[in-house]
Amino acid sequence: MKIVIIPGLTLPEVTDQQLANIEGAAGDGSEVVVCTPQTAHNEISNTDVVLGFVGKGLFEQAQQLKWVHAIASGVDAFLYPEFISSDVVLTSEKGLVGEHLSDHAFGLLLMLTRQLAAALRYGPDAWNHRPHMRYQEVELTGLTMGIFGFGGTGRATARRAAAFGMNCVALDRDAVPTSAEVDTVLTPSQFEEMLRMSDVVSVCCPLTPETRGKFDAAAFKAMKPGAFLVNVTRGEVMVEDDLVAALQAGEIRGAALDVVPREPLPADSPLWAMENVVMTPHTAGASPYRAGRNVERFINNLGHLRHNETLEGTIDKDAGY
Repeated sequence: MKIVIIPGLTLPEVTDQQLANIEGAAGDGSEVVVCTPQTAHNEISNTDVVLGFVGKGLFEQAQQLKWVHAIASGVDAFLYPEFISSDVVLTSEKGLVGEHLSDHAFGLLLMLTRQLAAALRYGPDAWNHRPHMRYQEVELTGLTMGIFGFGGTGRATARRAAAFGMNCVALDRDAVPTSAEVDTVLTPSQFEEMLRMSDVVSVCCPLTPETRGKFDAAAFKAMKPGAFLVNVTRGEVMVEDDLVAALQAGEIRGAALDVVPREPLPADSPLWAMENVVMTPHTAGASPYRAGRNVERFINNLGHLRHNETLEGTIDKDAGY
């Protein structure tokens, strides 16, 4: 078995110890090669397994590829027709990134609800705005958090919301289990119902044909006038012009975003100038533990592969997650 490792943004390097563990899990007679995205084409033709990203051009050269383990939780970049229709198995770190994504989500949300962004923006002049800031501050206790997508990120978000004293409601495409924080998981047909009951709506879903553009003008009109939108997963789930219009019209109170429909967001986007919007540049996925967790899953999956067992984090390529 030949394994090619292609480091990237979320897996910048593989340590000597990790490489030794991968070689041990692969078994005797296996070959493990670490290369760059630029040199991967030199190795791919006779490769069986890839840890990293395989674009369409590289995939066309992969004559015996059987399994790819992505170094990202979102796998929409893999879902080109040739890969979807192939027999190549795709796995990822899905379910492993929820903790730091939800940390980030609440950091952004608190910047709005506790007027932290305003204090930073005003600087030394903040004392002159103190009465107005106090009037605008929101307490999360007792509010309802609507969670759109109840996978790993959604569940981690629910745990944090409950710790803040919030009530939680979730929606998912699949019949997923409930949790201690969420006693009922709504179905897609109840989307507007979830929006109407939520004081904060947190987007925790992958990007699929079903979720792309889901948060459009109709969705924003269905939300509570004082509601906040939080999104740390995929920006293309939102329609940018509709989001801008909803914020400008006061249909929703604010937006806390780590992702946007266009990345990088152009400087002339109205979102940059809005005082009821806080944004970070798609950095919610960062964690000092992330790469290690994903390499550990890959190593576990090598063992599963050798014993013909089900792989962890398997992606349904047709569904997109």
